[in-house]
Amino acid sequence: MAARLEQFREVVTQLFARPGTDSAVPTTVIVFKDDVSYRPFKTSENNAGYFQPGQDVNYITLSAETRGEQNYFNIICHEYTHLITNNEFGLSPAWFNEGLAELYSTVGISNNGIVLGRPIRRHITSLKQTPLLPLRLLFEVDYKSPYYNESHKQSIFYAESWALMHYLMLNKSGERARRTITFLELLRANEPLEQAVQKAFSTTLENLEADVLRYIQQDRYRLNESFLANKTQPDLQMISSSVSEAELQAYLGDLLVHSKRSDAEVYLQKALQLDPQLTFALASFGILRYRQGRMGEAISFLERATAGDSNNAFVHYYYALALSRPRQDAPDLTIGYSPDIAAKTRSELKKAIALRPEFPDSYNLLAYVNLITNADIDETIELLKAALARSPNRIDFVYMLGQLYMHKDDYKPAKAMLSRVVAEHPEVQIRDHAQKLLSTMNSLEEQQAKKQAARIARGLTPEPELPANQISADPSTALREALRLPAAGENQVQGNLLSIDCEPTGFVFIVKTNDRVLRLKAETFQQVKRTTFTSDVMGTITCGTRKPSNPVVVCYLPANDQRIKVDGLIRSVEFVPEDFTLVPPKP
Repeated sequence: MAARLEQFREVVTQLFARPGTDSAVPTTVIVFKDDVSYRPFKTSENNAGYFQPGQDVNYITLSAETRGEQNYFNIICHEYTHLITNNEFGLSPAWFNEGLAELYSTVGISNNGIVLGRPIRRHITSLKQTPLLPLRLLFEVDYKSPYYNESHKQSIFYAESWALMHYLMLNKSGERARRTITFLELLRANEPLEQAVQKAFSTTLENLEADVLRYIQQDRYRLNESFLANKTQPDLQMISSSVSEAELQAYLGDLLVHSKRSDAEVYLQKALQLDPQLTFALASFGILRYRQGRMGEAISFLERATAGDSNNAFVHYYYALALSRPRQDAPDLTIGYSPDIAAKTRSELKKAIALRPEFPDSYNLLAYVNLITNADIDETIELLKAALARSPNRIDFVYMLGQLYMHKDDYKPAKAMLSRVVAEHPEVQIRDHAQKLLSTMNSLEEQQAKKQAARIARGLTPEPELPANQISADPSTALREALRLPAAGENQVQGNLLSIDCEPTGFVFIVKTNDRVLRLKAETFQQVKRTTFTSDVMGTITCGTRKPSNPVVVCYLPANDQRIKVDGLIRSVEFVPEDFTLVPPKP
C-alpha cells in the first residue's frame, strides 16, 4: 500500500505541475486491517477512509477491507487527493474537494502513463435513479450540510460532484479545468455565484447547468490518457520497522487528539503506562492539554518531550505556544510576558524554525511574541515576509505583518496589508479590528494634512514631516480606537488602580475615579480581560496595594444588589499611559 501511495503521489504531482503539492507538515497514514477495527476511529459510520488535515501533522486513515467496487487503493487515492487539494488550494468547496477526489480515486497507472476518468458504477446508478440537485444547491453544500453527512443524501451529492468534475476537468484542451480554478478563486473572493460563473465560464448559471445535465444524460464518460515525462514507478528506498504497543497506542491517541475527540486521553495514558518516557506520547498529551486550556500541565508534558527529543520541530513549536499563553491555573494576574518567558519562547521558536524552516506557524508566533514585547521588529518583518512568500494564502500572516509595519509607523505597507485582511479574513472580529487600525492610521494622516493646510493658509512654511506616532495633537486618539468596547449594560471609566484585594470568594479591584472609589469584583482573574498599553506594567501582577497606583480604563457591570458590597462586576482592565485621557479634550 505504501508503494502504491508513493506511485500515486508521483503521478498527481506531475498532473498539478505546480510546487504547492508538497506539504509543509508530515502525513501519517494509518491502515486498519478491517472495518471492525476501524469503526472506533471513524468520523461517521459511512467512512471508508478520511483525510484529517492538521497544523503539525496530516492523517489519512482507511480500512484494508474491500467494500463493493471500492478497494483500498481507490480509498487511499481519494484521501490523498484531499491532501493535495488542501496544499494547493487551501480550504475548498465540498463539491470541488469531493468531486476531484472521486475523479482521481480511479486513476490507472502504468509504466507508460496514466488514465483518468474511469466510470464509477455506483455514481452512474445514483445519477440515473435519484433527482439531480440544482447546481446552485450543489455549490452551496458545505461540510455541515445533510448532503455531506447523511447517508441517504450523500450518494447523489458525491455522484453529482464527481460528474461535474468529470465534465469540467477532462475536456481535451484543458480549458475548462483552467476556468474551474478561476471560478474557485472568484468564489473565495466572495464574488456572487452568478457573476463568478459568468466571469469564469463566459456563460450563465442556467446554461452551465444545462450543459452538465446533457453531459450526464449522454452517459459517455470520456477517458483521458496522459503520457508523463517522468516514470511512474519511482525508486523507493523504504525502511520498515515494527511498532511497539506503546507507540501504537500513542499513534491512535494522537489521531484522536487531531480529530478533537475526548477519548484521545485513554490511548495516550495507555502509551505512557507502557513507556513513561515515550516522547511522541508526551508531546501529544501536551498538545491535548494545551487545547483543553490546561497550560501548566501542557508545559510540563512538552518540556519533558523536548528533553527526550530535541530534534522534533513541532514539539518545540507547541512548547513555545503553551509558554506564550496565560496559564488558567496560575494565581497571579499576568500582563504581557515576563523577560524569562519571552526569552524561553523565542528560543524554542528559533529551534523549531532551524529544524523545519518550511513550517510557517513558527514564524507567525515569533512575530506575535516580538510585537508584544517590542523586540527585533525589523528582523521579524523579514522572517514573516519570507514565510508569507512560501504560504501566500495565509491571511493571518498578512494580518500580523500589517500590525508590525504599523508598529514601526510605516503606514503605506501597513495599510496595504490590513486592507487585504478586511477584504479576505473569514473572521468578523479580525476584520473589524483591522478596519479600526486602518481608521486610526487614516485619522492620524488626516490630522497632519489639516494642520499643514492651516499653516499654508496663514502663509507659514509647512512643518517637517514627523513620524506618524508624533503627528496627533491629542496623543490619546490612537489608543482610544484600540480600547475594548463596553458590552451591553457595561460602564467604562478611567481611574487609578489602587489595589487588588484577595478575598475567599474572589478578587476586588479598587479603582479611584475623579469623583469616587469603585470596588469591582471578579470570582477569578480569568473572568477579567487584561491588556497593557504601557511598558510601565509588564510581567506578573499580584494581589496587594499598587505602589505607585496605575492609570487604567475599566469596564464593569453595575451591581444591582447592594448586599454584595461592591459597585459592580469587573469585565476588563486596560493599563494606559499617564498622559492618556478617555474623553477627548474640547477644542
